[in-house]
Amino acid sequence: MILSDGTIKELLLRGELVIEPYEESHIQASSVDLTLGKEILLYKADWIDVRSENIPTEKVTISQEGFLIEPKAFVLATTNEYIKLPDNITAFVEGRSSLGRLGLFIENAGWVDAGFEGQITLELYNANSCPIRLYAGMRICQIVLAKLDRRAENPYRGKYQKQVGVTPSRIFLDFGR
Repeated sequence: MILSDGTIKELLLRGELVIEPYEESHIQASSVDLTLGKEILLYKADWIDVRSENIPTEKVTISQEGFLIEPKAFVLATTNEYIKLPDNITAFVEGRSSLGRLGLFIENAGWVDAGFEGQITLELYNANSCPIRLYAGMRICQIVLAKLDRRAENPYRGKYQKQVGVTPSRIFLDFGR
């Protein structure tokens, strides 16, 4: 069951759901808008080996003038908000339609498991033929919250738990290092 604005507000008030910083005006009928944090991460490799722990990256702080995503470019970003989901609520991350209409694809693999805590790393792709300028603090995506039929037996406690800031892939951990 997808949660309504009233239920989201109740969960926040009771502390069962955490979104910090919290901006009540960002709560929509069935979602919560999240804003773009100040960090962008670019992969700087000629090619990527998914088993490698040391893929070259560069972190960039978004200036007052914003950050320009070039056409057909891929970057990682982060939400400004730190969230904490209880063990019986999951979330879907969706790009905002207004940005999608400009050609900006926003993902985070689309799913946040029940029990996750941290800032959300977003994958951004400019599908347009011209650059798109983004600004720290702008509304970038929305999360849709859904209640599980019961508490998860194995809530998320994985490799991205409590991440803060833009976080590169940790897929190398899947190979049993």
